[in-house]
Amino acid sequence: MLLKLTSDQELLRETTSRFLDEHASPDAIRRLRDDAAGFADGYWRRGAELGWTSLLVAEEHGGGSVSGHGLVDLTLVAYEIGRRAAPGPLVPCSVVAAALSASGGEAHAAVLAHLIAGESIATWCHAEPRPNDRLGQVALEIRRDGGDVVVSGVKRPVEAAAQASHLLVTGRTASGLAQVLVPADAAGVAITPLQSVDLTRRFATVSFDRVRVPAAALVGELGGADRHVERQLQIALVLLVAESVGAMQSAFDMTVQWAQDRYSFGRPLASYQALKHRFADMKAWLEASHAIADAAAAAVDAGSPDAAELASVAKAYVGEHGAELLQDCVQLHGGIGVTFEHDVHLFLRRVTLGRALHGTPAEHRRRITDLLERGTEAA
Repeated sequence: MLLKLTSDQELLRETTSRFLDEHASPDAIRRLRDDAAGFADGYWRRGAELGWTSLLVAEEHGGGSVSGHGLVDLTLVAYEIGRRAAPGPLVPCSVVAAALSASGGEAHAAVLAHLIAGESIATWCHAEPRPNDRLGQVALEIRRDGGDVVVSGVKRPVEAAAQASHLLVTGRTASGLAQVLVPADAAGVAITPLQSVDLTRRFATVSFDRVRVPAAALVGELGGADRHVERQLQIALVLLVAESVGAMQSAFDMTVQWAQDRYSFGRPLASYQALKHRFADMKAWLEASHAIADAAAAAVDAGSPDAAELASVAKAYVGEHGAELLQDCVQLHGGIGVTFEHDVHLFLRRVTLGRALHGTPAEHRRRITDLLERGTEAA
């Protein structure tokens, strides 16, 4: 995605690309359609060996980036995954690893070590069902009870919940947000699978019925997690956008090649003026998506004052124009574009899913307005 990569970033991108070419072909993805996990045994561990799970973890906790900008490095992985609509819980595992590393890592060192090694999966329980399904609304309750913490509420959708060993749960206390790392097999936890538009991404509803865990399970301070949750959201948005841009690029390239190869009335489809106009619009959307995705990644990585705004701008723009670009790609392929055998629907599914997760374009436009209004008031 970046205009210029360092040699180490290029190596990360190339090794990820070669691995995914071998293990995430369109045929392989189709075969995973009915797989419970959505990816083959050993796949995620091998991805971890390539560095996917350690880029947002501090060196003292066993991680480290390849360029000094871990989130920017990770967007290269996300982009390559999106280019193939490849499986793997990259976003939730990355968010949890970053959260555990930022909390100091000592209380949850064993869990973090297993995440980095790809030996286990952890996921972030953040979004909630109606009427709390809007971006940023948290109703799940976390309260202190003696030496324990009690968690009560419902989270939906939660990616890879059925495959996770631990759940990072964001909830509300009387004094603010809090986060707890809950074992997935803890008493009172119920995981109900959901259907997904994506062939390999698995989601679930997770219910917490007065789940009791030791106070040591807290990630950070009780009631003091608002800033950390915002940071986690920004990371998730940047990675989702990078994946979507990768999927957009593959679908666009595929469609351009089709229009050049397909002849109608003795001329290639790409030679018709009306289609040239559509391709010009799509190319403009794609290039703008690359630019805003890179800008958001750099801002969030650096912790810039405008990071939240840029992350939402990227999510809103790519969510809106990515879906439109993919629909055009399907239509330009004609009848073959709506068949299961053609690959274009794999990217349509990935972009459609990314558009819905962690806030719709409309919700992020409202968030941008709120951020600008608060900035004006502060000035």
